[in-house]
Amino acid sequence: MALDTTKVDVNRTTTGIVLPSEISSEVIAKTQESSFVMANARRMVIPGPGITLDVIETDPKPAWVDETAEKTVSTPTFGSKKIVPYKMAVIVPFSNQFRRDKDTLYNAVIERVPGTLAALFDATAFGFQSAPGSNFDTLSGATAVDIEADTYDNLVTAKTTVSTAGGSATAWVFAPQAESILLMAKDSSGRPIFIDSPTDQGGVGRVLSLPAYYRQAAYNAGSSAANTIGFVGDWNKAVYGIVEDITVEYSNQATINDGNKQINLWQRNMFALRCEIEVGFAVMDEDCFVRLTDTYPKA
Repeated sequence: MALDTTKVDVNRTTTGIVLPSEISSEVIAKTQESSFVMANARRMVIPGPGITLDVIETDPKPAWVDETAEKTVSTPTFGSKKIVPYKMAVIVPFSNQFRRDKDTLYNAVIERVPGTLAALFDATAFGFQSAPGSNFDTLSGATAVDIEADTYDNLVTAKTTVSTAGGSATAWVFAPQAESILLMAKDSSGRPIFIDSPTDQGGVGRVLSLPAYYRQAAYNAGSSAANTIGFVGDWNKAVYGIVEDITVEYSNQATINDGNKQINLWQRNMFALRCEIEVGFAVMDEDCFVRLTDTYPKA
């Protein structure tokens, strides 16, 4: 007797089924929403081999001249920046309870996958994870500013550092571990600087006129140095490139390796979703970004 597939689009003999395209579209949308870098940097669609961007490094420089004198001749200088995509992927196993209908499967993907992809991308762009290749830029060399000591003044210093480098700071990203530093910042009268009402405001939403975002991926513990607790920068000078939207595929026949452990999905009444995306990241001017730290060593 034929297997009844009215509630499920797959049966026990099928594998490699591509889920509806709207799933991939929503996964990438939620990944971009969860990722601070993707939400604030410029996005480009790039070909598989990557793309080389022309960059203006210096502008022509005019000068004052006397009447009838020869005018100054000045030319811009140019450089290039290559964005190469690298593959980011994850396999997520589930029990067969999720296989009962497509709605549950759909919700499982949307709930679990985007955050993991976003966290890895941000941590790598911030320089906390090893870059997947030499053409994937990171902010590991950004100037560090301690904002725990003299919080207000050093936040001003951080923002000013961006403008001194020729950028215009567009947003802050703080690790949750930084919020207590912002909340405890007080003026000479002992009043909080970054919130108007301690009883009504539970968090700091703007700092020095710029929006403040909070992502755990912005935290990196230092073993023999200060902890990184955020960044500020001109995020228009950062670009990420995606070859195509995230692909999501399903299998209940494969054997997957989880470290040293092999999991036979069919034998265990399980299935797995494989999600992958090819993405690159480039920083046009690292001097336009500042890494925020706490104080080290602690007093």
